[in-house]
Formats: sequence, structure tokens, C-alpha cells
Amino acid sequence: MGRTILLTGRPGVGKTTVIKRVVKQLGGHAGGFYTAEIREGGRRRGFKIVTLDGQEGILSHVDIKGRPRVSRYGVNLRDLEEVGVAALRRAIMEADLVVVDEIGKMELFSQGFRRAVAEVIEGDKPVLGTVMASPEPWVDALKALSQVTLLEVTQDNREQMVPLIVELLQSPS
Repeated sequence: MGRTILLTGRPGVGKTTVIKRVVKQLGGHAGGFYTAEIREGGRRRGFKIVTLDGQEGILSHVDIKGRPRVSRYGVNLRDLEEVGVAALRRAIMEADLVVVDEIGKMELFSQGFRRAVAEVIEGDKPVLGTVMASPEPWVDALKALSQVTLLEVTQDNREQMVPLIVELLQSPS
């Protein structure tokens, strides 16, 4: 099994920035996705999925009606699966490092996402991802797996996280 490093921490603390810096420093071929805010008029209106090979989809938006919902955001399961899950499946086949940013409330509505994450973590490629901090049974079970290293990113330690994660990913399992 590959090594899995999952980052947790408060929203906005810099988890995605840490992941992007690790990917850049490692070089090689990383696959998967990260999430980014959609801002309109200076206000957050939703989140998009951005794959490491440049595809984008809408994960959630205030203008999406119906269910599922997280807070004021309607979740777009179609883009999550067609863009995000597809990126994970490609990464399993093609990448040296699989990035999953993030394993959170919105993403957990998709059974396809859950299956892809389980497949990635059980596979033999190294995985770098972010995970929600709040308790959730499925996520808590992931965090407890023997191949998972859980690291909390804070404002005080985020600058030291990049070299630490690079070292963990490059060391023998």
C-alpha cells in the first residue's frame, strides 16, 4: 500500500496552498483535484473542482437549488463525479502522486467519490489530501487506517508542513 497523508485544519488556514507547494516541490506527475472558492463581487458564492490537468467543474454554488445542500450551497454531484472522481480514476492509472482536496461534507454525498477515495487509499500510489476535521463515521474510519498519517495545519506550522510532507512522501513506507 502507498502512504497516505491527510491534512486537516480550520478553513482558510492554508491546506490547499500546502498541497500545491508539495506537488510543485516533488515534481513528477501528480493527478487528482483540489477545490477553490468561486468569488463573485468579492463574496464567496460557491466552490469549484480544479483537476491537476486543468479541467474544472462546479462543486457547489448558492444558485444551485434543491438537494443535497451544505449550508447555503447546493451541491453539484454530476460535476463532482464527472470531473473530480474521473480525475482520481485517471490518477490511479497515470500519476506518481494522487491529490484529493478535499474529503469533506459536500463530497461525501457521492457514493462514487467515496468508492474512488477508498480505492486510492487502498492502492499503491502515495496520496496527499485534505479531510474535514469534524467527526463523521466514514471519514473517521479513513483517518484510523494504518497507512494514513493525519497532520493538522495551523497558522503557526503551515510553513514547516511542506518540507515535512515532502520528506514523508519520499521516505520508504
